Amino acid sequence: MNANSQQQRSIKAFTDFIFTPIETLLQRHHNTVSSQTVLTLFRDVAANVPAYKAFLAERGINPATIQSLEDFQQLPAIAKENYIQRYPLPDLCRNGQLAECDMIAASSGSTGKPTFWPRFFTDELQIATRFEQIFHDSFFADTRRTLAVVCFTLGTWVGGMFTTNCCRYLASKGYPITLITPGNNKEEILRVVQELGGNFEQVVLLGYPPFLKDVIDTGLSRGVQWSQYHIKLVMAGEVFSEEWRSLVSDRLGSQNPCYDFASLYGTADAGVLGNETPLSICIRRFLANNPDAARTLFGESRLPTLVQYDPTSRFFEVQNNSLLFSGDNGIPLVRYDILDTGGIITYDAMLEFLAEWNFNPLETLSTQNSALSTQHSALNTQHSALSTQHLLRGIHPLPFVYVFGRSNFTVSYFGANIYPENVSVGLEQPAVQGWVTGKFVLQVKEDADKNRFLSVVVELAPDVEESEDKRQVITESILAQLLRLNGEFANYVPPEYQTPQVTLSATGDREYFPIGVKHRYTRR
Repeated sequence: MNANSQQQRSIKAFTDFIFTPIETLLQRHHNTVSSQTVLTLFRDVAANVPAYKAFLAERGINPATIQSLEDFQQLPAIAKENYIQRYPLPDLCRNGQLAECDMIAASSGSTGKPTFWPRFFTDELQIATRFEQIFHDSFFADTRRTLAVVCFTLGTWVGGMFTTNCCRYLASKGYPITLITPGNNKEEILRVVQELGGNFEQVVLLGYPPFLKDVIDTGLSRGVQWSQYHIKLVMAGEVFSEEWRSLVSDRLGSQNPCYDFASLYGTADAGVLGNETPLSICIRRFLANNPDAARTLFGESRLPTLVQYDPTSRFFEVQNNSLLFSGDNGIPLVRYDILDTGGIITYDAMLEFLAEWNFNPLETLSTQNSALSTQHSALNTQHSALSTQHLLRGIHPLPFVYVFGRSNFTVSYFGANIYPENVSVGLEQPAVQGWVTGKFVLQVKEDADKNRFLSVVVELAPDVEESEDKRQVITESILAQLLRLNGEFANYVPPEYQTPQVTLSATGDREYFPIGVKHRYTRR
């Protein structure tokens, strides 16, 4: 691509982003046939990406024979091992030209060696639309002066720079958003909020859930009155429970968790794949309070991340309980296996399922939304042709994807899969939450007689001293939630082996909770 065509590509994409309202953009996408979009992507990648050409040729696949969605779904999946790590970085890009990308980020390396991911300006604009959904639909940031505080790690890691750029594009579009980037420097974040937050109508903190909770708890211990800043949270990177959301909501003084929080399902590989919406949060909170409904819907005893996605931006499939996605990026990806387990549910199927459980999330959100919209009555006057449900912010008939995360983050105990999410809920109960940070390490160990036991090392909150009474209360809380939430645990594990052995550890313990390192909740 020469300089002139690259310039024209940038101008067209940015003009479209700037001048297309989010409602129009999403409505346009609703009416697009996503199967045609993904077939167009496949043909482009097969013709112009050297690595994918070679990948198909090695398997004797003629791209011309892929004429339908059914043909497409027979293509072999690509992954880091069989594709990304097998070909030179330039060959993974269009025309074998790394120079056609203008930025390179690194993955976190949580599954091994960090990987480099090049991208171009226009790739970020796709992702900026996901941020716009959140800032517009959830935070009403089109009408509120907003300070966005990027708390993701900066440097080569994807989260911080991607988030920063996308928020700046929203400001360019006319949103009254001002950005500041302290990164994961907790002291600087607290200083920024206290010195600048009063100049804005709301403050948005963007970062990893456990880190943001640490910032909030540290602020409370120093007398920070979070409620005066009208804090909103944008999160990514980890599954968390609705008990966690409620706990943090209470500490922030949040009145409406469905509109004050949003989690991104994002990866270094392809940016943001989907995002929480007020609708998805409302549904997830119902399912958290109705474990039987959740198990029926998801087929698991743990509660996954639940987001909505734009099928013309990221096309999802499910193969053997694994999520595959296709999407255009600096490195275009076709049927990419990111090693996440989960599934997809259409918008209509989700509402029909919930109706069977006598729950209507649209009615619930309508009540919540009416209070929020009183101050913003100008919203949606141009959309009178749409049905009433689509007049609510946060309601778009987009499909849902649910994500359990990497299957290798579980531990197996007497044949039962034990999930970190089950333990997290135990630490988020009222009797326990004030003593702990929320971090723990789950592991199956053996005693001297080779009997297996479930070990949970729990990080105590700063200035909290360990005691046998605390350890016992924490143990009972974890056990109660394991039995409530995990049917395999309750039925597979003999009662005499069900009680976990809990160890309490000081904040920042070097062996289990080193500061500045991405935390792993399980060990083999």
